[in-house]
Amino acid sequence: MEKIFKLNENNTTIRTEIIAGLTTFMTMAYIIALNPNLLTNFDVGSSLWNGVFLATVISSGIGCICMALLANKPFAMAPGMGLNSFFAVVVVNIVGITGLGYTESFQAALCIVLIEGIVFIILSVLNIREKIVEGIPLGIRLGIAPSIGLMLLNIGVGSNAGQYSETGGPFYAMRDFFGALTPSYARDTMGSAYGWMVLTVITMFVGLFAIVTLSHKKVKGAVLIGMLIASVVYWISEAVFFDTNPFASLATASFVPPFADMASTTLFKFNFAGLIQIGWFTVVTLVITFCIIDMFDTIGTLVGTASRAGMVDEEGNMPNMREALLSDAVGTVVGSCTGTSTVTTFVESASGVEAGGRTGLTALVTGILFLACMFLAPIAAVIPPPATSAALIYVGYLMLCGLKKVDFEDIEQGLPVAIMLIAMPISSSIGHGIGLALISYTLICVLKGEAKKVSALTYVISAIFLIKFFLAV
Repeated sequence: MEKIFKLNENNTTIRTEIIAGLTTFMTMAYIIALNPNLLTNFDVGSSLWNGVFLATVISSGIGCICMALLANKPFAMAPGMGLNSFFAVVVVNIVGITGLGYTESFQAALCIVLIEGIVFIILSVLNIREKIVEGIPLGIRLGIAPSIGLMLLNIGVGSNAGQYSETGGPFYAMRDFFGALTPSYARDTMGSAYGWMVLTVITMFVGLFAIVTLSHKKVKGAVLIGMLIASVVYWISEAVFFDTNPFASLATASFVPPFADMASTTLFKFNFAGLIQIGWFTVVTLVITFCIIDMFDTIGTLVGTASRAGMVDEEGNMPNMREALLSDAVGTVVGSCTGTSTVTTFVESASGVEAGGRTGLTALVTGILFLACMFLAPIAAVIPPPATSAALIYVGYLMLCGLKKVDFEDIEQGLPVAIMLIAMPISSSIGHGIGLALISYTLICVLKGEAKKVSALTYVISAIFLIKFFLAV
């Protein structure tokens, strides 16, 4: 372990790295079921759903292991949120344009992800993606981590733990509980979900303040322990107040991986003939769109999380960035071959970093846990979302503390970061937030008569985002 991951050099231990890997996994385990739900339009139990489920855990596991062994970084990967929703929209559009069935259209869309992954492997090997990272001005790079922190806070209190009832849904803690005019209004709006929402809110804050207390006492694995405390509170309350067995799903759950379904629906099922039917211009536009979103989501997550962990130099550059980006590209290719949308570095990796993860051993543990979920997915599913919300809120706060490094009296630095701070949580896209910040920075410098201060690469990236936002079909 010492030879592979250089634990002493990174001031960490095997125990700390294992706890960090488990923490990261628990905060992002929701993707195991959510990704196939989104990509198959909640067609739970179908052959396609089973295929995407296996593709999700396999591509996530292999991606994490690549990050561990190639880059020795504690960052985990899985099919990216936002990108999977966009992929699902693309599939529906292919159905409408070509008249193909959903599965055939899904297989056509996988071709786009394959092409994107191959392009990224080439760009990573040629060191072009690393040069793009270096082309982001230092002021904006300093603001990426706090912006991601605000995004995590928004996910934690806003959209991570939703409830449904006979009156509709999903209902969320911040919008529908704290945002309600009165408790009676919230109760009438949410119907039978109101009691569950109260439990969600209580669990969330029990977990949060447990983490805060344990962290203050410098307890190792505070985030993980806090999540477990929150989970126990949720499970006991569910049984006592709602007369529901929190582990009932395990009684009928299948622990046999549906390999036959994956082989028949998604494994190397590339439908290039179906893809060509939507037109070459549309194909090229979609590939470019996927590339831009994935590239800057990954860059933002790597830079932001590495900054929080102290893994960057004075100029904001992270060692082994090329290897980390290459791992991300390999994960995307594996995802396309097995049957899922773009695999990218997950912002929830910050929870593992906060738990002490500093090397690839953290990512390796997370990857092994993902692969184990081929057989143990029902167990991962019993982790209540409010428990993960507690971790996201706490880690989001810690990353937000990085704002003190940003000079808001300098408008060239302050305004782009301010725009990025609001853009990431609202758009739910790290890449879009970075794009808006770069455009703002470039325009400010030009209007101030300091156009020469902006690097040629920053001009190019800003122009690409302008085209993506306003001209891309």
